[in-house]
Amino acid sequence: MRFVVITGGVISGIGKGTITSSLAYILKERNYSVDIVKIDPYINYDAGTMNPYQHGEVFVLSDGTETDLDLGNYERFLGRDLKSGNNLTTGKIYKWVIEKERRGDFLGSTVQIIPHITDEIKRRIRSIGLEDNADIVLIEVGGVVGDIESMPFLEALRQMRLEEDGRIFFIHVTYVPTLRSVGEPKTKPTQHSVKELRSIGIQPDAIIARSEIELDRDLREKIALFTQVDEKAVIGIPDVGDIFSMPLMLNETVLPNYILDKMGLKANESKMEFWKGVVENITNPSHYVTIGVVGKYVHLKDSYISHEHTFMHVTGKTGIGVKIKWIDSDNAEQEEETLREVDGILIPGGFGPRGIEGKIKAIKFARENKIPLLGICLGFQLSVIEFARNVLGLTGANSTEFNPETKYPVIDLLPEQVGVSDMGGTMRLGDLKLKLRQNTMAFQIYGKEEVSERHRHRYEVNPKYIRDLEKNGLIFSAVDLSDVRMEILEVENHPFFMGSQFHAEFKSRPEKPSVLHEALVRAASKYNSTRRKNFIEQEKFAK
Repeated sequence: MRFVVITGGVISGIGKGTITSSLAYILKERNYSVDIVKIDPYINYDAGTMNPYQHGEVFVLSDGTETDLDLGNYERFLGRDLKSGNNLTTGKIYKWVIEKERRGDFLGSTVQIIPHITDEIKRRIRSIGLEDNADIVLIEVGGVVGDIESMPFLEALRQMRLEEDGRIFFIHVTYVPTLRSVGEPKTKPTQHSVKELRSIGIQPDAIIARSEIELDRDLREKIALFTQVDEKAVIGIPDVGDIFSMPLMLNETVLPNYILDKMGLKANESKMEFWKGVVENITNPSHYVTIGVVGKYVHLKDSYISHEHTFMHVTGKTGIGVKIKWIDSDNAEQEEETLREVDGILIPGGFGPRGIEGKIKAIKFARENKIPLLGICLGFQLSVIEFARNVLGLTGANSTEFNPETKYPVIDLLPEQVGVSDMGGTMRLGDLKLKLRQNTMAFQIYGKEEVSERHRHRYEVNPKYIRDLEKNGLIFSAVDLSDVRMEILEVENHPFFMGSQFHAEFKSRPEKPSVLHEALVRAASKYNSTRRKNFIEQEKFAK
């Protein structure tokens, strides 16, 4: 088993996750079994309770683990499900070590960072690779070299360099800024970042220098000289239009072959034909549709990154480009004109009462004006609330999450959830099976009676209201295997109005996009075509 470690320097957010995902895809295409471990140095046990403004989207794995959004990138690029062990946090490591100490596993020894914490880190990294029978394990270290939180992890990896001699490769991703006043890229921050890494005892084998512009050979030679890295292993990666171009860009450098050669593995060249087709469709779509995403975190796009990538998967498959119009749900009441301009609407998931009424108004607008709409998780629940209020006439209908005293709790906790003190105990997380009802749009889209989708929610459709909702035109076209929980909804006599209690975006892949997102885009394309046709006819009539 080999290991490739990716560290970061200078600033955070320079694309370590995208680079790690891209390398994973390249190595997989070269017929190696690849696994990934993401190290998040924060003390939180996982990302489940973290504010999207601080950490972006919370991604959910098939086993229900709530993780950093980079795990979503890994799954999408690798095309397979990961599990809890693929994400290590400081909180997890210390919890495991303390549990061992309480059991007496250390036989009374004083428990210390070295060797107990570092040994646990090394053991967990190796165990995930052994469990999955991986040829190569990529390890991305979150944060920036020099952060105090990441020191135990870097120390463990330093020790692994000695223990895995010739079988471990270190890549340091840095940032080379360009001063606007002189237009000159500056390598000094990279030099200092590598110096910081070497002071820990780690000499990088390769450097990926991120920059706004292409770095010429002189600059790469300068970086190589001051960092003691082979000049051909200094890879300049300028800003790219989209992350899906990164695997092709990296594959054209010497880096993949250099890594494999240094670790004693064959190059196994790949032409990346499938990925080239995806990028070609994304770069040159046949036409565009505009999808309005109505959410409360639209000022931080990472909060909805899985949806953004899923639409790109759809474009990669269909050639229909998607322009996203971000609509702040706090101001959705003032956004009616914007809603008139879009070809489709997405209501993403979320928690808490802020922005709820704006989302409900957008749902009502889409239902009444026959605009294609897809509601995900909270969007599903709010579609039920909107229908109950405006079709059934249940004034004030709501979820008990937002109004515990509502007269019409159409969204509520189920009886078995009531009284559970642990908030995590009331959540439905991970991959769960559901069955689709025949003669519905959902059945037509999926083409099968039973599917597995990924969940992250707490509140459900209140069974007391299901019959009345269905009698008035709301169709629950999928349910869980117990027939108690509603999973997909549709609206009668609407070209495309669907909601899913699950997060279809979490299982989307470039080779197999989310069928619900694809259906939304196709419906939006049809809606756009009809609008253009009507506009042309009106122009002719006016003349």
